[in-house]
Amino acid sequence: MERVCFQLKVRPELIDEYRERHREVWPDMREALRAAGWRNYSLFLRADGLLIGYLEADDFEAAQRAMADTEVNTRWQREMAAFFEAGRPDEGLVRLAEVFHLD
Repeated sequence: MERVCFQLKVRPELIDEYRERHREVWPDMREALRAAGWRNYSLFLRADGLLIGYLEADDFEAAQRAMADTEVNTRWQREMAAFFEAGRPDEGLVRLAEVFHLD
């Protein structure tokens, strides 16, 4: 299993709306993430827009490809792109290297 941590930058002026959108993530998006192998997935947002994501997957690259092949992901990414400084979040995430894990 891979533990994956990544960062993105939400536009500061859109932070409140970004939070609101994530209060009601579409049920079909949630199901697609699960089906693609995304487990224990969380997002953390700092007041200045720094977004940190964490998830676990057997094979993260395969999980990303599986999501990329879904229609719901295409719709979600199109709607979310405006919130990020780097455009589509699924294409602009910066993966962070794990340096310690307490098991």
